[in-house]
Amino acid sequence: MHTASSIDLSESLKSHFGFDGFKGNQEKIIRSVLEGNDTFVIMPTGGGKSLCYQLPALIQEGTAVIVSPLIALMKNQVDAVRYHSKNDAVAHFLNSSLTKGEIKQVKEDILSNKTKLLFVAPESLTKRDNIEFLKRANVSFFAIDEAHCISEWGHDFRPEYRRLKNMMQQISNVPVMALTATATPKVQQDIRKTLGMTNANIFKSSFNRDNLFYEVRPKHDVEKQIVQYVKQHEGKSGIIYCLSRKMVEKFAELLQVNGIKALPYHAGLDSKVRAQHQDMFLMEDVDVIVATIAFGMGIDKPDVRFVIHHDIPKSLEGFYQETGRAGRDGGEGNCVTFYSYKDIEKLEKFLQGKPISEQEIGKQLLYDIVSFAETSLCRRKYILHYFGEEYDEGQCSEKCDNCKHPKESYEGKDLVVLLLKTIKDLCQKQKAKHIAHVLSGLKNNDIVNYKHDQLPIFGKGKEQGLKKWEAIIRQSLVHGLIDKEIESYGILKITPKGEEFILNPQSIKLFAERDYESDIQSDITKPKKNVLDEELYAMLKDLRKKVAIEKNVPPFVVFQDPSLQEMCIHYPISIADLQNISGVGKGKAARFGAKFVALIDKYVIEKEIERPQDVVVKSVANKSGIKIHIITNIDKKIDLNDIAEAKKLSINELITEIETIVSSGTKVNLNYHIDDMLDEDSQEEIFDYFSEAETDSIEVAMEEFEGDFEEEELRLMRIKFMSEMAN
Repeated sequence: MHTASSIDLSESLKSHFGFDGFKGNQEKIIRSVLEGNDTFVIMPTGGGKSLCYQLPALIQEGTAVIVSPLIALMKNQVDAVRYHSKNDAVAHFLNSSLTKGEIKQVKEDILSNKTKLLFVAPESLTKRDNIEFLKRANVSFFAIDEAHCISEWGHDFRPEYRRLKNMMQQISNVPVMALTATATPKVQQDIRKTLGMTNANIFKSSFNRDNLFYEVRPKHDVEKQIVQYVKQHEGKSGIIYCLSRKMVEKFAELLQVNGIKALPYHAGLDSKVRAQHQDMFLMEDVDVIVATIAFGMGIDKPDVRFVIHHDIPKSLEGFYQETGRAGRDGGEGNCVTFYSYKDIEKLEKFLQGKPISEQEIGKQLLYDIVSFAETSLCRRKYILHYFGEEYDEGQCSEKCDNCKHPKESYEGKDLVVLLLKTIKDLCQKQKAKHIAHVLSGLKNNDIVNYKHDQLPIFGKGKEQGLKKWEAIIRQSLVHGLIDKEIESYGILKITPKGEEFILNPQSIKLFAERDYESDIQSDITKPKKNVLDEELYAMLKDLRKKVAIEKNVPPFVVFQDPSLQEMCIHYPISIADLQNISGVGKGKAARFGAKFVALIDKYVIEKEIERPQDVVVKSVANKSGIKIHIITNIDKKIDLNDIAEAKKLSINELITEIETIVSSGTKVNLNYHIDDMLDEDSQEEIFDYFSEAETDSIEVAMEEFEGDFEEEELRLMRIKFMSEMAN
């Protein structure tokens, strides 16, 4: 029998996995396990966690029991171990997806010492017959993967993880290994306490992923921004995270419509479909996976080049773990998050109805993610501080948006002293939000109930405003002047460094924080960069006139003015591009488009025009269901009032929908309805008017007919005219 110290681990690593050397703390961790010690591993995603239990399991006699939270993840891990072995029995999983026959085979392989690693779900480990079976097996050690699931303060709390200590003690008194990629100091403490690992050897790797670029953008025009971003990174692998299954489906469809190879992934999909989509992503049949956070646990795809959060995650741990799937090979990894406080309000609503302690924890985790989003400090420094790690922001080398485009700084000494004194005056018993309200002189129920509005300190920093005080608190936390007491859901305490600062204030640089809501408003109100090309517009109007004469129709039948104007912004140079221009559609593009795209293409080349990157983001018609319903019912000659009622539309709204359908090239026949409203002569009179009119304006038509016809009658006749003449 070899002792742990006598084993040549480098040779074992080479023979089992073909690697020439260990990464980081891997060798020390493996020796700790082989020496029979409880071992606690905190290692970021991509650091090589799984090797820390795989290699000692393969070296030792017996079977290592690996507790893993996800069935899909277990299958991946079993496949990975088998890939390096001649014998499939070397690794198995035991969970609810197996048949009785398969379970029997697994147990036989374990008892005959063929199996080195057994992956189990925590639920499986709590079953009495599994416990009794494992008592008979030769268990080498237990490894608890994703150990943060033990803690209520972890981002993925699982109550069944709390029972693991008891189950393991019943089975065998062997070493325990706990592994996690995301754990704050509070969660680390919880893990050790709950698993009874107070004397464990702790191996903590840096949480810093220096190849990742972190960026937070205001959540405005998000569909367009993401489509543009993905197109700019064409052919690169990426993951887009959305909060809801519905949004995942919608966004995957939007990307597909825009020519991007993308697929959805969420827990609501059939397991075979999920597995197929995951495999297609791994095998590079698709570039982008749009997913809920159910995707990616244990996905070992090293070349994910971007991770985009369409919705802000519920916690900084979740954010860190999901962004950690980018650039695992050490290459490019871009992490873009879209932030709007409205999303936080939605997440707060989800907490309602849960137990009070769960609500308090949820709110605290949300507060931390808001702080990260709104800070103008180095984002890397902020994340690492959250995980209890010091970092010099000078090393960031512009690998986050705040270091690349720093906000202006100001002298904060007097304001920080005022903050620290206020925390003292409030007996160090209040949370950040309460303290910021007191300093800003803003009353709420708690402040009135505690009579804090009667304190001399109330409103002392009124001129700074609430947002600024919240920012000063955040930055004072990162500077280590105050600390947040997790057990009491975020009460602020002054640190010894803070006490020293009160006695001997030093110059301290603070930054103006980012205000994303204002950024969104300014984005909406500022004039668009898209400028109408007047020269091209005149040329297109001339061409439209020629085509109209050729086809013997009024110019507006060919293309309406707004469509021509959009062409002068986006420069469509193919029929496919033209179909995306509003008011064009497939039918019109095919019928009239060739001459227009030829003219635009020639113009773009001659003028050396750089077409916008976003040429046109095709939208998925979110009313496509309504449109199909309308067209189908018109074909069946259903009364328009009944069609409108069925879809809860007014008759006015229904006519607008029909106008949109017709303007993009679809023919509809409303004769059955119009014939009940207007006699043949009236119809002919209106039809003739539109045949000769310079404009399709209803207002002009009403003036022309001097009130002889209702607006609704004229609109329906214009639909009839456009449908017959244009389509």
